[in-house]
Amino acid sequence: KTFLIFFSSSPGLTAMEKKLAEYKCSTNEAIQLKLVRFPEDLEDDNTTFNPEYSHQVFGDDEVAFGYKGLKILLYYIAGNLSTLFRIDYTSKVNEKFDCVEADDVESKIREIIPPGFCTNTDDFVSLLEKEVNFKPFGMLLHTYSVHNEEAGEDITYQIYKADMTCPGFQEYHERLQTFLMWFIETASFIDIDDERWNYFLVFEKYNKDGATLFATVGYMTVYNYYVYPDKTRPRVSQMLILPPFQGEGHGAQLLETVHRYYMSSPTVLDITAEDPSDNYVKLRDFVLVKLCQDLLCFSPEKLMQGFSQEMVMEAQQKLKINKQHTRRVYEILRLRATDMGDAEQSRSYRLDVKRRLIGPYKKKQRELAKMRRCLRPEELTNQLNQIDLNMQHEQLEESFQQLVSDYRRVLERLAQA
Repeated sequence: KTFLIFFSSSPGLTAMEKKLAEYKCSTNEAIQLKLVRFPEDLEDDNTTFNPEYSHQVFGDDEVAFGYKGLKILLYYIAGNLSTLFRIDYTSKVNEKFDCVEADDVESKIREIIPPGFCTNTDDFVSLLEKEVNFKPFGMLLHTYSVHNEEAGEDITYQIYKADMTCPGFQEYHERLQTFLMWFIETASFIDIDDERWNYFLVFEKYNKDGATLFATVGYMTVYNYYVYPDKTRPRVSQMLILPPFQGEGHGAQLLETVHRYYMSSPTVLDITAEDPSDNYVKLRDFVLVKLCQDLLCFSPEKLMQGFSQEMVMEAQQKLKINKQHTRRVYEILRLRATDMGDAEQSRSYRLDVKRRLIGPYKKKQRELAKMRRCLRPEELTNQLNQIDLNMQHEQLEESFQQLVSDYRRVLERLAQA
């Protein structure tokens, strides 16, 4: 496959190479996903969405070789996620192409979707008729509504906490987790036999023929780490809001609900996240600032006095927020309390944030002092050059400006909440 991809862009292609190049398909375009509520959704292109990633299934090139007009249909019933899997194409390479074989697309998909899927539309529609019997798993934690401009009405959503003891949940989760492969760049399936996992699910309530049904919106997995001697530290592992529901505030609702759930537990120390993405950090900033802004320790007067141990203690004890995250909350709320048009206030804020940003540089200097005793002069020069390169004033200012820009977006969203 690498050989063919390499030559497909070369200037002097043979007729055979040109012919074979026509049999390459982008898997991100070929995979067509749907969340089906009504039979007519099957033929409605507006309900189709595509993966952001497919490299974990089809390799770094995200290409399938051997087909023209390839379509990989993965349709899910909106609630219980029963699956229709079908492969369509207009043409496939055959023996006359010098023994070149098409990629085994079907086996690659079968590796990540659980057995029991449909392969024909009639069976899938029959399952759709039984969807009225599907109910969310676990314990209801939170109900909220979002106004839908298109429908001209408020739509109700619910967040549940589930675990593997819920009847049918294991099979449902096996179907749900397949979406991770298409929308999280470095996804992996978790060990469901480990009882320390918690699962939080978001559902939309909708009406169909006078009945109330539920559609899957997204979910989060959280692992409860043990902290000596008698505490736990929940760590968010995976979080996904499915594409048709993104940009509607469900991520913030889910994260805040999960925080509130753990806040009520005296055994929880604080809540963290595993390798958070930039988008997750921005979401967390918004949620934590929203939770913290009414604490007395974050009053404008106290914010202007600087970051304090009182803030650390109160955020940790009342809201299960660790020191690092509390510091970001402080910087965001202090920005709101600061008149950046006032030279003295602006300078004070800038210095306060930059003192934190320069921390890693000072740590590097301490390490360098230790190195002076054991490094040769040329090695020491290399280390000094690296520090000069990494910690220029321009970079520090650039980091500060980027932070302020991110913080302002959080405050703008907070003002609209």
